[in-house]
Amino acid sequence: MILSASRRTDIPAFYSEWFFNRIREGYVLVRNPMNCRQVSRILLTPDVIDCIVFWTKDPTNMLDKLDLLRDYSYYFLITLTPYDRQIERNVADKAHIIEAFRKLSSLLGKKRIIWRYDPVILSDKTDIEYHRRNFEALASKLEGCTERCIVSFMDLYKKTERNMKSLNISPINGEDMLETGRILSEIASRYGLKIEACSEELDLSSVGIGRAKCIDDELIAEITGKKLNARKDRNQRDVCRCAQSVDVGAYNTCRHGCLYCYANYSDKAVESNILKHDPKSPMLIGNLEPGDRITDRKIND
Repeated sequence: MILSASRRTDIPAFYSEWFFNRIREGYVLVRNPMNCRQVSRILLTPDVIDCIVFWTKDPTNMLDKLDLLRDYSYYFLITLTPYDRQIERNVADKAHIIEAFRKLSSLLGKKRIIWRYDPVILSDKTDIEYHRRNFEALASKLEGCTERCIVSFMDLYKKTERNMKSLNISPINGEDMLETGRILSEIASRYGLKIEACSEELDLSSVGIGRAKCIDDELIAEITGKKLNARKDRNQRDVCRCAQSVDVGAYNTCRHGCLYCYANYSDKAVESNILKHDPKSPMLIGNLEPGDRITDRKIND
């Protein structure tokens, strides 16, 4: 089983104490986001977990606790963009994140740290030249600390469109994607980075950008020395190439406050859920309630 921690929230940045408590106890309970009374019990023992994939904007809180994962295989996807507090309202200072990125790379090796430059937003303030300048600045600071960069162009969901109304976002067409992609690809090449695009329908191979697999069974096979019989994740979009995984996060719990976030409905919902978080609970938010139905997650799911 591949564990995703998490597409839905930033567990390393905000909930690492809870996560390590779950590792110690060997299981986690996860509510079905589509049916709140349905709860899955997921075993977290090393014999069950093939690999853990951590998604984060700031791994700092995990740096001194990695020994607790000594019996597990894992890698990190770290999102680092140049956006300021107008867009990423509560994200840590970028110099701090770069320092943590470099430290983590020194501990784990550059193969197990993947840089996400995501999402690429085109607006009056963040035009193609902005990305040319800032992508190179970040690439130069991460040189030698990672082998891969995954990029993604912003999708305007209804709630993200609402949140970003004041920023005068430019719709991204194919021509914009190819031109921006060409620039990013040329910069990535200079810094020894393989660059790939996440869940984009447009084929960017003509400008040197491949198709990403963020939850990557081939990378996991390299890390573990074992080939996985992994299927494509049917719960993701058709253009997503990720291998199937089990996510242990919860929506409406991330405190970064990014305007482009698809995983939070509103600040009020996040604030309400944070008050229900108990690091000792088997669930990320709250506890079991009357009427909950618990099922054991099959190991091969």
